[in-house]
Amino acid sequence: MPFSDPLTIQQLYDDNRETLSLGWFAGFPGGERLISGDATSAADQVGHLNLIHPGRIQVFGHQETEYYQRLSPGSRQYQTDELIAGKPPAFIIAQGLDTPQFLIEKCDEHNIPLFSTPLPAAQVIDYLRVYLSKKLAQRITMHGVFMDVLGVGVLITGESGLGKSELGLELISRNHGLVADDAVEFARIAPHMIEGRCPPLLQNLLEVRGLGLLDIKTIFGETAVRRKMRLKLIVHLVRRTTLEENYERLPLNSQTDDVLGLAIRKVVIPVEAGRNLAVLLEAAVRNTILQLRGIDTLKEFMERQQRAMEND
Repeated sequence: MPFSDPLTIQQLYDDNRETLSLGWFAGFPGGERLISGDATSAADQVGHLNLIHPGRIQVFGHQETEYYQRLSPGSRQYQTDELIAGKPPAFIIAQGLDTPQFLIEKCDEHNIPLFSTPLPAAQVIDYLRVYLSKKLAQRITMHGVFMDVLGVGVLITGESGLGKSELGLELISRNHGLVADDAVEFARIAPHMIEGRCPPLLQNLLEVRGLGLLDIKTIFGETAVRRKMRLKLIVHLVRRTTLEENYERLPLNSQTDDVLGLAIRKVVIPVEAGRNLAVLLEAAVRNTILQLRGIDTLKEFMERQQRAMEND
């Protein structure tokens, strides 16, 4: 099942204190406040002062501070109360600006953390949006071998004993790269992007029957491993009998698998003696690259066939 870790304001502060030079000036008991949402809504979790979206981390820069100073005391009080009612996780005063005393008092009263940073507001917002997109990303662990083949992230799946790791080893010997073997951690870090990584315990390792654990980085060098890749293709290995019983020989529609809510292209390759799976997988990747560029070989063939029938 997909999961995402809950994120507290205390953790956000601890993770970014040095990078953003954050100081914490009010609302100290509010560190356990949770940031809601997920990676696909990271842009909504932090931004410039905005009364329409009061429930996000509100960042004050020069323009926001000057705007508040122009308000009458009554209007300032009303808008501040509206912001507080929206339960923002935190306030950030950017560019080293002086923090209005009334805001300090409100934050202490309602236990809303108040931070200060010398960095520009836009830079703080851009940085935190990237940070939140990674921290709030939905995650799932999948079984298989995750490879970089011709710059495409390819997950090799299939039943145990079909040679997934052996195929991975052959691809490495053909100058492709290993991301992870056996357990692959995937995270949806953007609306249309899934990133795969290797758990730290298994990094650089590939288990091959008869050989045991191989340290790919030590054997083949640093260029044989990758830290992360975006998932673009799933290659599923099946036995010939399974293929004949469950799959079309020439599927009319592109096959996909759902991974964290995104449809990922899928190719099914039958395994049998004499077939060069590495060559077949490379061909599948090249065909996927063509499809990503808008070139659909099957569609063009069907159109060619239709024209031939019309000319008969």
